[in-house]
This record gives sequence, structure tokens and C-alpha cells, in this order.
Amino acid sequence: MIFDIITIFPNIFDSYFRESILKRAQGKKIINIKVYNARAFAKDKHKTTDDKPYGGGAGMVQMAQPILAAFNKIPKKRKSKSIILSAKGKQFNQKIAQKWAKLDQLILISGRYEGIDERVRLALKAEEVSLGPYVLTDGDVAAMTIISAVTRLIPGVINWESLQEESYFKSEKSAEYPHYTRPEVLTYKGKKYRVPKILLSGNHQKISKWRKKRRKVIEK
Repeated sequence: MIFDIITIFPNIFDSYFRESILKRAQGKKIINIKVYNARAFAKDKHKTTDDKPYGGGAGMVQMAQPILAAFNKIPKKRKSKSIILSAKGKQFNQKIAQKWAKLDQLILISGRYEGIDERVRLALKAEEVSLGPYVLTDGDVAAMTIISAVTRLIPGVINWESLQEESYFKSEKSAEYPHYTRPEVLTYKGKKYRVPKILLSGNHQKISKWRKKRRKVIEK
């Protein structure tokens, strides 16, 4: 799968995409991440990518021209989807991640400042998506989050059994059971915290029942 990102700060992504699972997925050629600098497509000598909003108001708006020019340079796959990362978009969730994991390509357009000229959405028929009911300083963090959530659902990236045990795998309201590892007894500030005895029993049937019982329901 290919992830294409259009941004004005491409270096933000360097360290995140070069570590852990995302690095391995790229190494196996399961995913390919390409970052396009919208400034490189600006027409003026100052590489301007934002301007004052028509109608007045605070802040600056990202201009359509550099974004559309960058978009036109991206080779498109058959099953491709264009996303604008915006605080006013539909909230991203696990069901969306599962749906997008079946695509060939995601093109993520990172919003910044007061947002992106609305004509980008109209021209590209792009979907607006946000991470949640709050405002970030940019869409770059949202792009990294979406790539992380979608990549781990692509076959070959993570063990299938591990995915089945995860929060939200079967239900948007279901989260994982509590996890424990060594030591068996943890002492912190004079208090002892023990691993539940059932997990030490070796009785996998009882352990499975215990885990199902302790799955949390996420309140919306």
C-alpha cells in the first residue's frame, strides 16, 4: 500500500517513519510512504503556500494552487482515496482504519493554520477527516496516526492473533483486558502489587474466561 502525504513541513515525519513497525513494514515493501513538500510547487519566488482569508478573519489559509500542483504529481493507484486532515472533518475510528487498509493508496493532505482553501476539497472530491473533537496545530500528527492505525491492519505487518486480541477489533466499544508481565510481585512506594493468581495457573480455559470478563467497555 502507498501512503502519499502533502505537507509544508516534510521533515516532521523523518524520525517517526524510520522506527519500529512502520520501518519494518517499509523494509518488507508492504507499505511505501512518500512525502511531498507543497512549498516546492508554489509559483512565486518566496514559495508562498498561505494567504489572508477572503472575507476577513484571524489567521492564514493554505492556498489551493501548491496543494493541487503537488497532488497532480502523485501517481494514482486504482483503489485510491484522498483525505484532507481537518478539525471539522468526520472523526477517524477503527472501522474507517479497517476499511482503508483494503485500499491501494491513501493520499493525505495535511491542514495547518486556519485550514485549507475549500476549493481543494471540491476539486479533488476529497473526504475531510479529524482525529477527534479537538484542534491540533497541524494535520501532520493526524497523518502519522492514520498511517499507524491503517498499516498495522495490512496483512503481513502484525501477527493476526495479536490483532484479534486488541481493543476495538470486533467492536468500537470494546477494549482489551488488563496485561501483566514480570515481576510477579511489584513493589512501589512500600506497596506490593501482585499478578492475579489465575494468570499463573496455566489453565488457559479459565484465563480466557477471566480476560473476557475484564474487557472494558469504552464509553463514547
